[in-house]
Amino acid sequence: MTLKNVKPSLNKIAKDLGDTQDAREFLLKNTREIVILCSKSIIAVHKGDLKTGKNNLKQAEILLKKYKKKATEGLKRYLITPEQEFVEAACLIAIVERKEIPSDKKLAVMPESYVLGLLDCVGELKRQVFDKIRIDKIDEATRIFEVMENLYLQLYTFSMYDKVVKEARRKIDVNRILVDDVRSVITEEKRRTELIKILQRLER
Repeated sequence: MTLKNVKPSLNKIAKDLGDTQDAREFLLKNTREIVILCSKSIIAVHKGDLKTGKNNLKQAEILLKKYKKKATEGLKRYLITPEQEFVEAACLIAIVERKEIPSDKKLAVMPESYVLGLLDCVGELKRQVFDKIRIDKIDEATRIFEVMENLYLQLYTFSMYDKVVKEARRKIDVNRILVDDVRSVITEEKRRTELIKILQRLER
């Protein structure tokens, strides 16, 4: 019995592992730019600058397509975070523009990334609702809240897949609180608006 087969096997394995490690480090380093671009996109949308938001999202999409080529089967998990951020920004823009929320196929992302991105989008919608209320656009605030609530209800059952979709249950629990908080604010704001209308009628 000899070890003549061991050395060439280990040499090949070492080379493959080295290539995988290099690709992993490349993805971790370069996909941060995608996350930053998506964050900038979301910030721009909240500031009412949709043009900048869409431009940043487009740049993120180009980079995402480029780096996917580096992600072999074993490295795809390192794309979940950038894809998740991409989904969050893309869906927020669609909702603000009164368009249909894009599908996972349209966005070309993994299922886990899509679910997590939608869950994160619910939190961004809370900010949109409050921003609309602040400038007395109660109808628009109500529209966005309805999307927010329906999105949460569609995602609610995914808590059972928490072992597969990391942090799904925690995010769903947080979203339940967000939806309840926003519902209370919307209800109070509608009551206030109705009271103002009644008082204005009485003053005539």
